[in-house]
Amino acid sequence: MNWKMAVGSSVLSLMLLAGCGGGQEATTGDQGQTEKEPAQETTTYKVGVAQYVQHPSLDAATAGFKKALEEAGLAVEYNDQNAQADANNTLTIANNLVGDQVDLIFANATPMAQGALNATKDIPIVFTSVTDPVGAELVEAMDKPGANITGTTDTHPEAIPNTVKFIDQYFEGNKVGMIYNAGEQNSVAQIDLVKKAMEGTDLEIVEASVSTSADVKTAAESLVGAADVIYIITDNTVVSALESVVQVANENDIPLFVGELDSVARGGFAAYGFDYYDIGFEAGQMAAQILKGEKTTADLPVQYPQNLKLLINKKAAAEMGIELNPEWDGIAEYAE
Repeated sequence: MNWKMAVGSSVLSLMLLAGCGGGQEATTGDQGQTEKEPAQETTTYKVGVAQYVQHPSLDAATAGFKKALEEAGLAVEYNDQNAQADANNTLTIANNLVGDQVDLIFANATPMAQGALNATKDIPIVFTSVTDPVGAELVEAMDKPGANITGTTDTHPEAIPNTVKFIDQYFEGNKVGMIYNAGEQNSVAQIDLVKKAMEGTDLEIVEASVSTSADVKTAAESLVGAADVIYIITDNTVVSALESVVQVANENDIPLFVGELDSVARGGFAAYGFDYYDIGFEAGQMAAQILKGEKTTADLPVQYPQNLKLLINKKAAAEMGIELNPEWDGIAEYAE
């Protein structure tokens, strides 16, 4: 082969190689690996968790809320805040969460939800453990919350009427002692519901008002000799100091009715209630839809608790001198 033929052959080979390479994907390095599209980043949502006070019911609701977001497959960065039962802290916490530019605020209990709504009309708010969302001026109506807020309520329509009926039917005396914080709108609403449920019976309320959890034991002691039974509603101030009421009830053989199942576990005699974990979980499901852009707060009606049951604490009954009635076996569950 002469040099002219060799050069011609080389040029032809280079042209053929160039032609073959023109229709292929770009490669990296010397190993001919195909370049891949960059992986999409997972969105991490910032969620402010604003809880009014630490006690088992609200703690369970927060746990349920977070579990629902986890099950929805969302990556979430939480900013957890607790007002420590001080209403003055609620707006400060809410303003801080707004300043942190969170994507959503979870407001646990009425005062915290009110503080959040006062702080923002733009950031979505999902509440739970709110007794009277309309009366607290959080929503326009249960089925049409409007604005930037919705959530789950901790009042089952039958809980208070059933409790009052049970007291009236099975317990002697007509004086029902009730300890509550008149500064909590949710508590005032429940007292009104109790009074309405008592219509047509000879039951009447003996009120003992408190401002802080430190006042609760003194208030409970004031009911000794004045009340035949004690009924503690879902008042955040009182429930956070429930053990002091249990102590007074045990020492003086006063039946103690409570407003939620967690308080039965803490020493209350009985409650028509539901699991706060469940209403927190349901609130979390609502939040997941909002964060994903599937729904807005206006699209999601306020939800009532789905399940209601009567739970009786056998140990507490013995401590308070209550004889268990066989009729209760068909309507109640028992905690040992």
